[in-house]
Amino acid sequence: MSTKTPQYAAARLTQALASDPRTAELGVRVQLRGEHVYLVGEVASEERRRHLTEVVHELAPELTVHNEVGVVECREPSTAEELD
Repeated sequence: MSTKTPQYAAARLTQALASDPRTAELGVRVQLRGEHVYLVGEVASEERRRHLTEVVHELAPELTVHNEVGVVECREPSTAEELD
């Protein structure tokens, strides 16, 4: 993948993260700086976080991936919400 036009390369990587069934992520930002790609955002599991790196590496193996995505714990509420 050419990084001469970083906005196009970032858009391609963003599209890949959104369309790949392993990730299906729309909320992860992709930033290119030279030969480095930074992933920023939040996902629901460590597995999905790992898949983000895999997808980017498969599409652009020449880039160094910095996965700065956080994992947000999603769980059932501990109490019922009471509505008036």
